[in-house]
Amino acid sequence: MNMNSSRYFSFRKTCLSADTARTDKNNMINKFNIRVYGIAKKQNHILLCDEIVQGHKVTKFVGGGLEFGEGTIDGLKREFIEETGKEVEVVCHVYTTDFFQPSVFNAQHQIISIYYEVRFAEEDFPFSNTPSFEHELQLRWADIDKLTEEDFTFPIDRVVLGIIS
Repeated sequence: MNMNSSRYFSFRKTCLSADTARTDKNNMINKFNIRVYGIAKKQNHILLCDEIVQGHKVTKFVGGGLEFGEGTIDGLKREFIEETGKEVEVVCHVYTTDFFQPSVFNAQHQIISIYYEVRFAEEDFPFSNTPSFEHELQLRWADIDKLTEEDFTFPIDRVVLGIIS
């Protein structure tokens, strides 16, 4: 990451805001929320998920919360089956959160997200190329060269975009 870029300073501003939240006595973090996400690539596109979560429209990578008794890879495979109906194979680890990030939905939870590159077990994955919130969950292929940080809802996804683009 270029430390002189505006992306870096925007990222640092997010982290500093998170550090302030951590020290707020009325907003004490008391639980970890572990998330697992997959980055599926098809030519110059990555698979994104437009979803309505707790009444909010979010755009994120495919994945979600790890369940008790589950390893990160098994959790990711389960999430892909739940969200896409398709099985994936893990190619490699891409990123694990290395900064403090409170949950957007619960101020008492600290988010730790783990990202893997994945590939579909089958070659055919006919998802849309158009953003949509007509259903609770919509999958789409997005051109990685046209994506910006603002296309993602969650701060950690924005960091990952910088890593993979």
